[in-house]
Amino acid sequence: MSESLGTTGLVLNEPLLWERGKKGRCGFSMPAGDVPSSPLPAELTGDGPDFPDLSEIEVVRHYTRLSTWNFGVDTGLYPLGSCTMKYNPKINEKLAGLRGFAAAHPLLPSVLSQGALQLVFDLERFLAEITGLDAVTLQPAAGAQGELTGMLIIHAYHRLRGKQRTKILIPDTAHGTNPASAALCGYLPVPVPSGPDGILLPETVVGLMDSETAGIMITNPNTLGLFEANIREIARIVHDRGGLVYGDGANMNAVLGVVKPGAVGVDILHLNLHKTFSTPHGGGGPGAGPVAVRKDLVRFLPVPRVVERNGAYELSEGFPESVGRVMAFHGHFGVLLRAHAYILSMGPDGLKQVSRLAVLNANYIREKLKDVLHPAFDRPCMHECVFSDQNQQETGITTLEMAKRLIDYGYHPPTIYFPLVVHGAIMIEPTETETKEDLDGFIEAFRSVVREAGENPGVIREAPVRCKLRRVDETAAARNPCLTG
Repeated sequence: MSESLGTTGLVLNEPLLWERGKKGRCGFSMPAGDVPSSPLPAELTGDGPDFPDLSEIEVVRHYTRLSTWNFGVDTGLYPLGSCTMKYNPKINEKLAGLRGFAAAHPLLPSVLSQGALQLVFDLERFLAEITGLDAVTLQPAAGAQGELTGMLIIHAYHRLRGKQRTKILIPDTAHGTNPASAALCGYLPVPVPSGPDGILLPETVVGLMDSETAGIMITNPNTLGLFEANIREIARIVHDRGGLVYGDGANMNAVLGVVKPGAVGVDILHLNLHKTFSTPHGGGGPGAGPVAVRKDLVRFLPVPRVVERNGAYELSEGFPESVGRVMAFHGHFGVLLRAHAYILSMGPDGLKQVSRLAVLNANYIREKLKDVLHPAFDRPCMHECVFSDQNQQETGITTLEMAKRLIDYGYHPPTIYFPLVVHGAIMIEPTETETKEDLDGFIEAFRSVVREAGENPGVIREAPVRCKLRRVDETAAARNPCLTG
């Protein structure tokens, strides 16, 4: 390619603060105390831990230098498939920081929390409308806890019917947390193989759906970036045999405004607000995994729930068949606020355009790379495209090595080796917010990496070579991890 985003330059090393500090330095002046002084605890004096003495400029430079080592969506394209690492409008960050919301204490009485409670009440109804389901809980802290909440609801449903079941069907294209969530609730996860086109076949589900199966967890679009076109027929099969359909809505950004899961047979669905509805993703959280349900399952939703009485909002525990509380207070409120602002600012047409652009961008990358990378399936994709390493078998270059070489070109690597059903998988999700120019740069870089794999494989095997830290020994790191920083 003509010019690479990746370059060498003034990348500074940064020692530990304890190595930098010197006794007597001070970063700020303490105001005069108006209370008697008290000695530090013994463990903070003598031979115990010490704090470095630093000047103001040392502190500023320390954290500024560390920030230059970081890479995020504000830096460049972050094409992690099935993670939706997209740019989020800064206005939603600003709104989440409004003092009336950010400083509100969760133990305030309802009469002093009307704005916050109305926001929760309205957001639940927005999400119900978007999903085509009847009611929503905002409590779950992230997608995985949303899954667990869904499993608890399925368990409560069968208990109420007087016949508890023991198994849950899990497609091989599901997210990895699905079987874990089912197992945590006491169910045996039963794997369901996909068909030759990468989607589930009704006849496969028929053969596995028996009287001991409580339901199915189905990701749609699945982790291959493909829409489960047989979802209506699969839902009918599961319902006819007394089960429930749980929808993993982590990939909802591909079908916003186009498909309502409740209209195609999904009974329970979680959404990842931190992926689809404008909250920064990754770094350990916080997230939000609201769960939407059909009408006859509303009774099982976690409590307390926000209800409206005589024009006012309050938290109610009056749902005796509820699965109980799944998180303290009412979820990660700042995340909910961002999602609320995003939905209002986008509107129905804007949300639909999100999906259109996400699907367009993924298919653009697929078309531009399919002659050098082998598509996992020869068909259009949804929000993400998946390639295998089949074209690189003769060169001996692995998916991991190509991903590391992309770093030298200034791009964060895509997801690799997932989904597991694709050998040497390369999963790319560009999201809806990337421009054509940025996509073209990524495509050109990947094509250059593939060309190097055939012409100069030695360079690939040493990559990355332009980074602050060079290639590490993953095996040694896994066996002897350094956990002290």
